[in-house]
Amino acid sequence: MIVDLNDVPADQRFEADVCVVGAGAAGVVLARQLMRQGNTVCLLEAGGFDFEADTQDLFRGENRGMSYYDLVDSRLRFFGGTTNIWGGRCALLDPVDFRRRTWVPHSGWPIDASDLEPYYQLVHEELGLGEVCYDDRLWSEIGEAAPAFDPERFATRFWRFDDLKERFSAQRSDDVLRSDKVQVLLHANLTHIQATANAASVEHVKVQSLQGVSALVSARHFVLAGGGIENARMLLVSNDVEANGIGNRHDQVGRYFMEHPHGRAGKLTGDGAYALWAAFRKRFRNGKPDLAPVLVPSEVAQEREGILNTALTLKAQRNPERGVPLSRQAYQSLKHSMAPTRRGRGLWHFYRAARNIPARTLRPSVGWARNKLGLAGIYFMIRAEQAPNPDSRVTLSPERDALGVARADLRWQLSAIDKHTIRSLVDMLDAELSRLGIGTVHGSAWLEDPGNEWPVDGTVGNHPIGGYHHMGATRMAEDPRTGVVDGNCKVHGYSNLHIAGSSVFATAGWANPTLTILALAQRLGDHLHKALP
Repeated sequence: MIVDLNDVPADQRFEADVCVVGAGAAGVVLARQLMRQGNTVCLLEAGGFDFEADTQDLFRGENRGMSYYDLVDSRLRFFGGTTNIWGGRCALLDPVDFRRRTWVPHSGWPIDASDLEPYYQLVHEELGLGEVCYDDRLWSEIGEAAPAFDPERFATRFWRFDDLKERFSAQRSDDVLRSDKVQVLLHANLTHIQATANAASVEHVKVQSLQGVSALVSARHFVLAGGGIENARMLLVSNDVEANGIGNRHDQVGRYFMEHPHGRAGKLTGDGAYALWAAFRKRFRNGKPDLAPVLVPSEVAQEREGILNTALTLKAQRNPERGVPLSRQAYQSLKHSMAPTRRGRGLWHFYRAARNIPARTLRPSVGWARNKLGLAGIYFMIRAEQAPNPDSRVTLSPERDALGVARADLRWQLSAIDKHTIRSLVDMLDAELSRLGIGTVHGSAWLEDPGNEWPVDGTVGNHPIGGYHHMGATRMAEDPRTGVVDGNCKVHGYSNLHIAGSSVFATAGWANPTLTILALAQRLGDHLHKALP
């Protein structure tokens, strides 16, 4: 059932078994699972069914750390959330990502990869992704021999691509919207989480529309699913019972914000450069999910070199000294001038589909010709794991939004190990590709610069800074002194408050977060169902 908060009487109270705040990927999947299990759900969405500029403005904030995308543009505030422009890349976190790594400060989850295995399987079935396999075995599936890398240096992983556009939008969520078990409340912006006087549970949450209508939502359990920045913000602003905010007795809320930093590691020259690029290109497959291989350091190499689990891809590209191509400049200009309404998103989806046409047919031969003519080089691109850093954090701004709530600011910070990882990977690549007779890797000049920051290089691609992946800030940990939620995503010290989404990630790995977000949401749904007698 759909209710617009603007259409109800003031100060109305809604009730459900579970209140889920945020109708993005995590919130929709969680609501769907709970309703299938017979539970009632109140699903709160801050926006409507399409982009609205005044609602989107509530995401505005300042970047007070490293250069980052404007916060108002880095996530979407309407039903389906940012997955309305999701590119469909799916990959698993590796088992090593969950472990405590002695060389990675603050690493380690209170769960391990086996805890998510059945839920990854469920998500694969829901998305039609096929077998839960992302490793070297897929080389034979695409008809290629696995590259002969030393397994103590490098391994390969794969992305699978979900090709269904806007999978979690209202158009794709009819079962949730029509269910008599789910009350979807639109334009319901969370403004306060009301804790009990003893700070042991949540009584209700307050929501308000931009038209001034407010309401209270009571439930037996509450789940924040608003995204990596917004989840932390809502805990911090709810500070009437606990002065530092809910779940923040040990100053952990907002800390350990992580991204997947992007960049250019170096250039590959030599007779085998083109062949290696061609082996690592994306494969388009009729009737099966598209596949694309990536190169990662082996677990042995990660420990030996003291580095992070970072992905490297290869791109045939013109010399970056020539600047951003005019075609990309035009795309970026169009992208930033056009609001992500249904029409705007349609044009974006069309652009992506059109860009894939030459990739499906002419890309290998065109890449070979450009390489031979000296019009393009072969470059290693970085999709890096960021190490957890307590100084990389979401904080409250002195500025307030249109609802009178403190805005969120971001202080994104990297650590010394992040750049050390890329330097080490370049050295490993050079040694390994020289051994194989493929070529030589020339590291990018920025790797020699002092400090931890990376340059913003517009020639890297359409996402030159990072993947728009907001992870951490309400991280998972056994000890409340080092995290915000426990292994079941329950906020430490609160009996009925949980968090869904990538803000609970303790480490980032290299993999795009969506698949793990969905698996964690499925797992949380099972946990809540068992907690509801």
